[in-house]
Amino acid sequence: MTAGAGRVRGALSAALPAVLREEPRYRLLFAGQSLSVIGDRIAFIALAFAVLEIGDVRDLALVTAASALPFLLVALPAGVVSDRVGRREVMLVADIARAVIQATSAVLLLTGAAEVWMLAALMAAYGTAEAFFGPAMSGLIPQTVATSRVQEANALIGLSQNTGMILGPALAGLLIALSGPGEAIAIDALTFVASAAFLRRLRPAEIASAQGAGVAEPMLASLRSGWQVVRSSGWILPGIGAVAAYQLFVLPSVFVLGPAIAERDLGGATSWAIISAAFGIGAVLGNLLALRLKPSRTLVAAFTAMLLASLQGAFLASGLGTAGVALLELVAGVGVSLFFTLWDTTLQEQVPPEATARVAAYDWGISVGLMPVGLAMAGPLGDLLGFEQAMRWGTAAGVVSALLCLAVPAVRRVRRPPAALSPA
Repeated sequence: MTAGAGRVRGALSAALPAVLREEPRYRLLFAGQSLSVIGDRIAFIALAFAVLEIGDVRDLALVTAASALPFLLVALPAGVVSDRVGRREVMLVADIARAVIQATSAVLLLTGAAEVWMLAALMAAYGTAEAFFGPAMSGLIPQTVATSRVQEANALIGLSQNTGMILGPALAGLLIALSGPGEAIAIDALTFVASAAFLRRLRPAEIASAQGAGVAEPMLASLRSGWQVVRSSGWILPGIGAVAAYQLFVLPSVFVLGPAIAERDLGGATSWAIISAAFGIGAVLGNLLALRLKPSRTLVAAFTAMLLASLQGAFLASGLGTAGVALLELVAGVGVSLFFTLWDTTLQEQVPPEATARVAAYDWGISVGLMPVGLAMAGPLGDLLGFEQAMRWGTAAGVVSALLCLAVPAVRRVRRPPAALSPA
């Protein structure tokens, strides 16, 4: 290597966040997930076009609901399995399963054999694998970094996800235009293979616990012990309730009624694309802020950010025009990223290490599992109350839930542990 090349490499390395430079375990995890999330965003758009080619909007709703329903059914036992057999191992199996599922979907689409029921069944299997992967990853992140860098690690994962939300649709549109949905979904299958390859090389740190990890207790006993952690903390259950309200009332009204308002009042798909991009930029800015901001009272900061995040519906119903709504949605995006980064970080810092995946499973199962219910409710509520009024009610539900959490003494008492504030 020449001296000039060495200097360039050194400068590029210095520009990376410390968690990527100095945490090789996390670097492997981050690399795999960054590739996978781009594939996910491409496949999400491609699948919608694939279903609409062979069915209608109701079929698309069926396929979407099929991918989310497993969170309600299997997330809790998935968390137990992750804590018992290993988070990395569960993630590896989930990645391989999703690669096979997406490859099968691609083959069906490329050969013209796909039917709506087949895609719905495959998406239910995909959602099951995702329900295992999510809680396991929540538990694995603290095993890849020093305690003081957990928030930075979460912020960077969030940054890759939100960047994928911006890049993925553009790449999906290009791939679909040049080839078709089947080819785009095949690329997603390859990204899961890449993620599994990175995970295979990762050797997570041992869980430091007086009880140890992987205790061979019965499934129901493990679920009860996880629930005991949730119930006894005084802050996890109110927090999960607030996240559930956000997923049940705020997001569905945005996903279902937002495009309808854009179509009716703001100029259609172009305006919605501008608003969505502005939200994505705000979410990226929120992740960048989370890389630096380390409040000692993480939950107070988190639920204050949730107040901002919950205003999305009111912003869309404000009647301010595309530019005004886009600017407000950018601000809401900052709040969303800050909330989820601080919430995940608090769970990972405060919950006993051997129970992190089990407790995260309650969060994933309840909040994400309720999303299909919210999506099903949003349309009828919009017809009954009017789009703007339904979105304002959704905002009110999110804001009230966040305020109720802030009023809980146990929430306000949570402080970041000293090890999380000390330099790495």
